[in-house]
Amino acid sequence: MTRPSDHPQELQPAARLSLLATTLGELQAHLAERGQPRYRAKQIMEWIYAKRVADFEAMTNLPKDLRAELARSACITQGQIDSEAVSVDGTRKVLLRWPDGATTETVWIPDGQRNTACLSTQVGCPVGCAFCASGSGGLERNLSAAEIVEQALHVARLIDRVAAEQGKPRLTNIVVMGIGEPLANYRSLLTALRILNAPWGLNVGARKITVSTIGLPKQIRQLAHENLQLNLALSLHAPNERLRAELIPWAAHIALKEVLAACRYYFEQTHREITLEYVLLRDVNMQAEHAEGLARIAKRLRANVNLLRYNPVPDLPFRRPSSEATYAFQKLLRRRGVNAHVRSSRGRDVSAACGQLRRAAAEPDE
Repeated sequence: MTRPSDHPQELQPAARLSLLATTLGELQAHLAERGQPRYRAKQIMEWIYAKRVADFEAMTNLPKDLRAELARSACITQGQIDSEAVSVDGTRKVLLRWPDGATTETVWIPDGQRNTACLSTQVGCPVGCAFCASGSGGLERNLSAAEIVEQALHVARLIDRVAAEQGKPRLTNIVVMGIGEPLANYRSLLTALRILNAPWGLNVGARKITVSTIGLPKQIRQLAHENLQLNLALSLHAPNERLRAELIPWAAHIALKEVLAACRYYFEQTHREITLEYVLLRDVNMQAEHAEGLARIAKRLRANVNLLRYNPVPDLPFRRPSSEATYAFQKLLRRRGVNAHVRSSRGRDVSAACGQLRRAAAEPDE
């Protein structure tokens, strides 16, 4: 079984400068070393993030010799859209293929004036949650900061292309809830989030960014001191050690009390409320005793609870609960003073569960 690691194997950096992993200050220094004025960096970032341009030749306010030099020594986007699935509710799932053949899922979730990008942080997943498609093939590698940023940029381009009739649509929210454990790819994640949050980047407010984790205490405590007002969501799924270890193999190596203490620390340091994510599995984690245990944890953390009805994965034994059972469980929590919400399932008709699109693409045709 794969164990949690502070420094998992990462993809080796490309020889060319990856602009999607470069800050404005870094690009200014890079250009200055080559005799270019620092203001060119801001022009380049505007072309990439505001105008969504991925071709240096289209950056017409740059000198021709600089455009040629950038084409030789730098790169912007590297992934290709392998497939795209559109749900009847407007949700769009995109499968990106990287130059090494690895694939990543990202999702655009439109909701009125809110446009959310759901990002992945790893190719595959080491956690191996028993009910999830993401970890069925294990972990292949971490995504680079540039690959994380590129997913959001692809969603921003989708919004530009599809939702233009709404007036001035933009990417408003980011949830890091796709494939992988974000905090197991900590350095790349933080680099990407700072770029996505930056005014010269995609300019998504930190309070509009949510990072979801199964709970790595050391990294949660570190995140509390990054000076970012991020939302933290704990993928709990069970209120006790025994059941959680059955559903989340990594939980066998991380005591729940340590995870909860780290989450409490995050709240105390940032004053940002924690959200508990709880996937409802029929006949598994929905009894009264589970509601009682979940309520105790939520009150201890002063946390909200998001209840998510399971999206079934082929070949896995778990089932989706009925609406009646779902709302009965919510009622049990609310009776105990917990702010519990049932989140609507989006994109169920287009392999909505994390990893399903990628899993289907990897399966040979019959």
